[in-house]
Amino acid sequence: MIKINLLNSVTERQGGAVVAVDRKISSAKSRMILMSVVVSVLLAAVIGWDVISTQMAKTEAERQLDQQKQIAAELEVVMNEQKELEAKIASIDTRIESIKRLRSSQAGPSAVLDAMRERIAMVPGLYIENIEQTGDTIVLKGNSPDEAQVTQFGRSLEFSNGLFSNLSIETTRVDVQNQNAPQKVNAEGEAPKLSIVNFTIRCAYTPSKAPNADNGNPTTASATAPGTPAQPVQVAKN
Repeated sequence: MIKINLLNSVTERQGGAVVAVDRKISSAKSRMILMSVVVSVLLAAVIGWDVISTQMAKTEAERQLDQQKQIAAELEVVMNEQKELEAKIASIDTRIESIKRLRSSQAGPSAVLDAMRERIAMVPGLYIENIEQTGDTIVLKGNSPDEAQVTQFGRSLEFSNGLFSNLSIETTRVDVQNQNAPQKVNAEGEAPKLSIVNFTIRCAYTPSKAPNADNGNPTTASATAPGTPAQPVQVAKN
């Protein structure tokens, strides 16, 4: 009877293959080639990963750059709109200031005339020929048949709670022809004349002291004569 040991034959065959492989890589040349192949594969993998990661980073950077450019463009539009709004606001503020200055310049003479009319009405027979305002200084020129009336008018300006201050009064007495008297002549053949007092009053005007600035409280001049009937302002005609 013939007996065949299959296990030994397989083991021998496997051992022979291992031995053959070992023989092939046991030489220095074979090992060098194998190491070169392994290193090349690893190097290719590293380079490939580096290229892929670099490309991904570049794509992300480009995306962020485009996003920042879009934000910058939107911000530029907003800033341009803000500049336009600021320019419009500045133009409106300039117009408002111009209107305020115009109203102030228009209200100045009106306020002066109102203050004067109140005091002139308290002195019958007083005539105002000219009112000139230069800055905070007012010069009044007029005449009156009685110097006491000029003094009374000056006193009404002086006691005005600071509306008029630093008064100075200059008076000169002159004789003029009485146009209202009958046409008669005296013994010397001359028409009758009327003696009047020409006056010039200089004072400082402070608009902030006006009655409207004090909640409508009357000035001292108007309060000193309660019940005095208002009389029209009398202005001399040249």
